[in-house]
Amino acid sequence: MMASVKIDITEDTMLVGIAAAPGIAISRSHLVNRNRMAVIERRISPEEVDPEITAFTDAVVKSKSQLLEVKAQADSKELTEHLYIIDTHLLILDDEMLIGETLGLIREELINAEGALNRVLRKLRRVFDKISDEYLRERRSDIDSIGDRLMCNLLGETRESLADVKEHVIVVAHDLSPADTVQIDRSKVVGFVTDIGGRTSHTAILARSLGIPAVVGLETITSLVPDGTPMIIDGSTGTVILNPSAETFREYLIKKQHYDYLESELIQFRSLPAQTKDGYLLALRSNIDFVEEITAAREQGAQGIGLFRTEFLFMLGEGPPSEEEQFEVYRSAVERMAPFPVTIRTLDVGGDKFVPELNLADEVNPAMGLRAIRFSLKEINLFRTQLRAILRASAFGTVRIMFPMISGVAEVRDCKVFLERERQDLISAGIACGENVAVGIMIETPAAVLIADLLAKEVDFFSVGTNDLIQYCLAIDRGNEHVAYLYEPMHPAVLQALLMICRAAKSAGIEVGMCGEMAGEDLYSLVLIALGFSDLSMNAVNISRVKRIVRQVDLLEVKQILDKLVTLATAAEVVATLEREMHQLYPQIFPETRL
Repeated sequence: MMASVKIDITEDTMLVGIAAAPGIAISRSHLVNRNRMAVIERRISPEEVDPEITAFTDAVVKSKSQLLEVKAQADSKELTEHLYIIDTHLLILDDEMLIGETLGLIREELINAEGALNRVLRKLRRVFDKISDEYLRERRSDIDSIGDRLMCNLLGETRESLADVKEHVIVVAHDLSPADTVQIDRSKVVGFVTDIGGRTSHTAILARSLGIPAVVGLETITSLVPDGTPMIIDGSTGTVILNPSAETFREYLIKKQHYDYLESELIQFRSLPAQTKDGYLLALRSNIDFVEEITAAREQGAQGIGLFRTEFLFMLGEGPPSEEEQFEVYRSAVERMAPFPVTIRTLDVGGDKFVPELNLADEVNPAMGLRAIRFSLKEINLFRTQLRAILRASAFGTVRIMFPMISGVAEVRDCKVFLERERQDLISAGIACGENVAVGIMIETPAAVLIADLLAKEVDFFSVGTNDLIQYCLAIDRGNEHVAYLYEPMHPAVLQALLMICRAAKSAGIEVGMCGEMAGEDLYSLVLIALGFSDLSMNAVNISRVKRIVRQVDLLEVKQILDKLVTLATAAEVVATLEREMHQLYPQIFPETRL
């Protein structure tokens, strides 16, 4: 990561940030002011309360109007699969924790509207900063985006719209909101870089879906790069080159042509099966948070939903969603994905996953506390409501139910007892539900790995959540900057854990899949099929890329590489050997190593 210091921009000045969206862009910088506004908090008199409340509610109304306009623009650009992100921001503008608390501070603390809003935003940011799960932590960017829009409207400021960019440029900004990104004219904006942000922010997800190369998290890029600076960005590696030399320009122009050719080639793979040259058939599925993402998943060739995270149903309302509300969402997902299966994970909150309405108690060590299935088995009414909604949805298509963070057989049996009770209650009430709902568990703890053979006898499938499994297995908090470098998916201990899981699943005759970040990585996906994984679930935009690779390899050859990998002592040795072997065997897929 680039240090926060001033540097001289000489020829071929290189910066490294977070690779947010793949691709290479070559152009000049276009600096966009997205710095946070200075807010002055001041005391107000009782007579000023009503005018301040009016000013704030007017800002909320204006913000909603702006987002609806952005939504209409996106619809006209055939970007409908991304509208769920704008809908999320509209829901936040109705959220009691943001809007209600701000109004309460104006009335009760007698402070001005922008001061009250700023207090609430600081509180929400602190909450999200404590979340170690990268995907959920990046939802803070949505709070920032809405907060900045509200504050801008409160203060009567206007900002440049990226829809107005007229030249081919690389946008350089402190941050970009999803609304900014949706408005980008892709024929003009060829890439973007930002000071802040992460790979799993909604803006980064949009950039990948739209095919716009992006590098984020550069910390000081806006203070380093004058408007009009020649630059190159490589969204696959996180590299940014300022003032490229003629030689560097030629090198990246060739890389860009090669990348663009491969991208155009990927389209033909969307409707083809993910099958190796020697006949091993793999199911590639998509991870989603919202039903609206299914459109993009189907377009990318997903053969089902391997992980439907249900946490956001509980995050966006004023309280836990009712059975009917959940049922409608799950049914919609099942109908849209038919005839392929939808795997619904029960509520995974607690620890590093925050849902304000559930009032989870503070814990000394939340990652190992009352979270995921432990929370559900304690809050029985919430659990029963969700199980009933899922069972009802199963009458409309193929549903698989998945319990998170299982650490023992007793938990699985308890879950199955509750599931069967709800099924019998629904049948007794004459309410339809599916007859053969597959029951699975997420393997995320070392305990589950060690007793995988026992757990396999209790369920229909395993799904490995590598994000947590790696952290627990290696005793690493990847949200901690001091030890994040130790987060190594190819650590020998992780490989051995995955091998144990797959052997247990094979012995019991059940499916074994993965829905963690590893599943969508080019090289890692080949290791996973060699291990014996039958399905991989990932961000939809990675499906065609993984499918292209799978269709060009021989499983027997990849297994021979795996035999070498499991004998190595360090993650660095594993990665180096994997890259070298793949480059030698399949130079058309891996033309160069990354080390």
